[in-house]
Amino acid sequence: MTGSEGHTEHKPFWSRWRTRVIGALAAIAVLIGAYFILAAFIPRWWAQRVGSMVDKSFSKGILLGLGYGALGTLIPLLLILFAVFVWRRRAGKVLAGASGVLAVLTAVPNLMTLTIVLGTGSGANAGRRILDVEAPAFRGAALVGAIVAAAVFVLLLVLLARRHWRGRKAVEQTGRIESNPASRETEATRREGM
Repeated sequence: MTGSEGHTEHKPFWSRWRTRVIGALAAIAVLIGAYFILAAFIPRWWAQRVGSMVDKSFSKGILLGLGYGALGTLIPLLLILFAVFVWRRRAGKVLAGASGVLAVLTAVPNLMTLTIVLGTGSGANAGRRILDVEAPAFRGAALVGAIVAAAVFVLLLVLLARRHWRGRKAVEQTGRIESNPASRETEATRREGM
């Protein structure tokens, strides 16, 4: 082979990485710009949507706040729990990924409310003022709903762990009975006495 036949030309190390670094910096700049635009827009927009749903009614504010807070917390937590359980099974990574995406999507209303409550920018301040006037009691009810949903989720975890522990204990006892002939006779006698 002569000349350039069969010879592939490689770019120098710094040339390849320079392109990657420039691309990464451009992506970071776009993300930062999008953050500032969304930080000004999302809190105002979400506060206006909630305000139009509540329409200055305390009862609607409480009901909607409880609903968004509870469902927007419990559903994502259950989806994440489901993702944890299916991760190691066949096609589990796909299901886990899909449930992770659904968890984020169902948490969006609570996250948008959180940007209003915890935000420090002008969009968050405007959102707080809108919610104070147009959606009274919504923020407090959303917090209560989220706390109740988190407590229900923790209770569910405790019940699942207890069930798992009892199942494991039963399997261990069954294994001990089968391996020990004397305990097998005692177990058979106990069952006959019932």
